[in-house]
This record gives sequence, C-alpha cells and structure tokens, in this order.
Amino acid sequence: MSKTINLNNKTVVISRTDSIGDVVLTLPMCAWLKQQFPECKIVFLGQSYTRPVLESAPFIDEILEWNKIEALPVQSRVEELKKLEANVFIHVFPNKEIAKLAKKAKIPFRIGTSHRSYHFLSCNIKPNFTRRKSEFHEAQLNFELLRSYGIKELPSLKELSALMADFHPKGTLPQDIQRSIEGLNLEQGKKKVILHARSQGSAVEWDIEKFSRLAKLLADNGHAVFYTGTNEEGVNIRGSIPTAQNVFDVTGKLTLAELQSFILQMDTLVACSTGPLHLAGILGIEAIGLFSPRRPIHPGRWMPLGEATKVIVHDEDCELCAKGEDCDCITKITAEKVYDTITSNIEELA
Repeated sequence: MSKTINLNNKTVVISRTDSIGDVVLTLPMCAWLKQQFPECKIVFLGQSYTRPVLESAPFIDEILEWNKIEALPVQSRVEELKKLEANVFIHVFPNKEIAKLAKKAKIPFRIGTSHRSYHFLSCNIKPNFTRRKSEFHEAQLNFELLRSYGIKELPSLKELSALMADFHPKGTLPQDIQRSIEGLNLEQGKKKVILHARSQGSAVEWDIEKFSRLAKLLADNGHAVFYTGTNEEGVNIRGSIPTAQNVFDVTGKLTLAELQSFILQMDTLVACSTGPLHLAGILGIEAIGLFSPRRPIHPGRWMPLGEATKVIVHDEDCELCAKGEDCDCITKITAEKVYDTITSNIEELA
C-alpha cells in the first residue's frame, strides 16, 4: 500500500503478549502512532503481568489482558474484539490464535509479517521482513509493520529513546524500602546500584558469584547495592548476597509497579538481557547490559533504549558466537570490568 492511511479518529490494536522487555521495546511504536495521529485510540493487547508497564505509558488509551480473554469461550473472545470497533490490528508478536480471532472479528486492516504462514489466511497487510537475521534493533524492526502509515525509514535508537520521554511510573514504594533509600549516607559521587542478577531464563546469564564479587567491590568503595528479582529468584541467590554495609536484598519485595518507581530512585542497573534492564533504559538511569555477541541475542538487536545505556560483551569476535553455536563467553566478563564501567563516568567528572 503506497498511500499513507490517516489514523486519526481510528482505533488501533497493538498485540504484544509476551514478556516485559518485549513490551517495553514495542512502546515507541505506540508513542509514534499517537504523535503522528493524536486523535487515534491506541489499545494494547498484552498479558496481565505487564499492565503496570503499560499504565506508565500515557500514549496508550486502553489495555486488554490476553490471558483473561483467552480464558473465555471462542465466540466470546471474538465478541471482545468486536467491541473495540477497531480499524487496525497489528500483530507485533505473532500468535496464531489471536490472528484468527482478529479476522473473525472482521477488523478491516490486519497487519502481520509475511514470514508466518498463518498470516496469509488471517492478515490482509503482510510486510516482508525478517527479524532473526536483521542488522536492526528489535524496537526499530517493529516499525516495519507501520509502512502503510507513513514510515519511510526506520527511526534511529536516539529517536526511539526520545519517544519514551513521557513514560513515567505511577507506583509508590513500601515504606521500609523508601526509608532504606532515604537513610543512605553516601559520599558525593557514590552511586545507588541495582543488581538484577537473574532473568527468569530470558537471557544467557552471568555467574551469580560474579554478581557477588561486583556487589562487594561496590560496597567496599562506598556505593550502595540493591539486589532485585522475584521471590523465587531471591530464594536461589540470597546465599550469595554479601553481608556488607549498604548491600540490600529487596528480592520478592516489590511489585512491578513498585520496581519501576524504585528504578527511578537509583543511578545504575546492571543485568543481562531482561525486562528490568529495558525499564531502566527508558526511565533514564544508567542501564548496563551484559550480553553474548551471538545472533540473534546480541546487543545490536536487544540492547536497552535510553541515553545512558551501556553494553558489555567479553569478546565481540567470539568464534563460537560468530558460528551461532552455544557459548558461555558472557561468563568471562569480569566483575572488575563491570565495576570500571559503573565508575568510569564518576572519574571523568572528578
């Protein structure tokens, strides 16, 4: 379709029903649509647990929870989509069942990549692009789905980051955790650092012992360290958390809404490729990502957005990663290298 379609006064459904990080990297396209078509209505179809992230995005007008719709009988699912009176349905994360429902709901424009065979039966706009072998970032690739609506060139990472300027969490922190932050007596230039040591299997992970080494380096040099994660992750890592002054374990103590507000009060977050890393990036704090250079999980595809983002790999030219083979080179990143990355800008300002 060569002619740009005007979406003002139209309802657009963005479907991304996977994890937090993926949702975060989909938000810039929502912001762009609202920027280009201020009178359009943006409906986001996601999972219930990502709702706090979506509620922090003022350019999203309505949130649908797929897990709740999925629990309904098939015809009731169709009726839920019909109620939206949507004009456009964009399958950012392909899902065969959702694609069939959007067609049954007779949504006029249904957009999905041509690289999913079932989209040939369910979608009537099928952009031809591939994610796995692309040189572009995941958030940039999402814009391939908007070619019919005015996108001529994919936006830069800087432009994508700028689109997230209005993202702001609404949660407040539990009083005991807020008191812990306010009670810190750090010297000037010292940082409050989050270590999000696990990723619920979404990424190749760094050794927990190296997170411990990093925590001790930070604490011994006057910085404050906060471990975050789910309660289950906390059970698995608490034995390795150093018992040192200004090292705090808040695993299992924060909801997702609270975690976002917590991140806003910190200076740095260190993690592998996982949701909180992406949240830190768009919230504007220093987000340091530990990555493997292997495609398709390399930082060029999955680094967090944000002006203060930094990524670390052990060896950009790793032979095993270049061949696409399983590799543990991420575990060779030293705690000292990460510490130097965290403190380098402090030294530059001194």
